[in-house]
Amino acid sequence: MHTYKTQEIWVKNGGLRIYGEAYVPDTGGKVPLVIFSHELGNDHTSGERYAKRLAGSGYAAYVFDFCGGTVGGNKSDGSNKEMSILTEASDLEAVLKAAKSWDFVDPDRIVLLGGSMGGLVTTVVGSDHQDEIAGMILMYPALSAKVDSGSDGYKTESDIPEDVSLFGGWIHVGKNYITDLWKVDFDRLLSSYKGHMLLMHGDKDSTVPMSWSENAKKIIPDCEYYVIKNGGHEFFDQPFEDAMSHILTYLEKQTAKS
Repeated sequence: MHTYKTQEIWVKNGGLRIYGEAYVPDTGGKVPLVIFSHELGNDHTSGERYAKRLAGSGYAAYVFDFCGGTVGGNKSDGSNKEMSILTEASDLEAVLKAAKSWDFVDPDRIVLLGGSMGGLVTTVVGSDHQDEIAGMILMYPALSAKVDSGSDGYKTESDIPEDVSLFGGWIHVGKNYITDLWKVDFDRLLSSYKGHMLLMHGDKDSTVPMSWSENAKKIIPDCEYYVIKNGGHEFFDQPFEDAMSHILTYLEKQTAKS
């Protein structure tokens, strides 16, 4: 295992500032980078256990707070009422662009990793920037977001309230959360990705049923799919170890120098 250091790195996205932390192995030179996109309601800390293990294995990792989309607030600018899948995609695009210039990053070996809503955002950005990434990893992606948000129940934009309550009031978002979901065709994005993708879903996930990933694997052209035994919506303990094993094996293949 490698030792590593951490450093705060802020990224600008227009007039907003994105807070993030880089985990950099003490290997010297430029190394592959994994960019972690967090789940709805979480912040960068949900990716820390992945980042620590990645850095200890010789990969750099960057975890960051989206501009909004967190319960309890985060360190980035922005608010939940302004956040949507497309604003988060814009945040990730800004991070991807900035990361290419970091002195510890091999810009030809950047991999995107996202969980739940972060998995959706990763899908949007990874599909739109295929030539700029070496791989894409989705964990329990929130492909049920349109159903969960009730977006199909609104006929026109004027029907959508300014305050949209999700998951029984656990988090409140704005009207653009719904309208931006309308604009995204997740099946089209998944089927358009030509690289080798890693997809994982827990068999005990009570938030996003595993059936959504079972369907996704059928339309992704080149998909490596694993069911994580006893994994819920987020992976801890043995499910985390199992997922991490798949991630490291995938990264070894995807970031190998030719």
